[in-house]
Amino acid sequence: MEKTASYGSFSEFYPFYLSEHANRTCRRLHFAGTSLVILIALTAVLSSRYGLLWLLPVVGYGFAWVGHFYFEKNRPATFKYPFYSLMGDFVMYKDIWSGRIKL
Repeated sequence: MEKTASYGSFSEFYPFYLSEHANRTCRRLHFAGTSLVILIALTAVLSSRYGLLWLLPVVGYGFAWVGHFYFEKNRPATFKYPFYSLMGDFVMYKDIWSGRIKL
């Protein structure tokens, strides 16, 4: 049985998260999915079309999981670290926009 690493903080987890996103196509799919999640959330709230919110996990996880299973060839961190992984996605998104991580 594989031993799961324990992270005491997000700052300890984030380097692991980035190591799981070494493939450029995987990062691009994450970026596209997160961009669409933000766009859908804003559209739903600003137009009061709250039924659109059910698309958030479908779009967000859909793009990310395609990136992991087909390009990164690993298991998404979401399965073991759901909250840190969600945070990691948005921090990586910010880091891509800021130029800290290459897209």
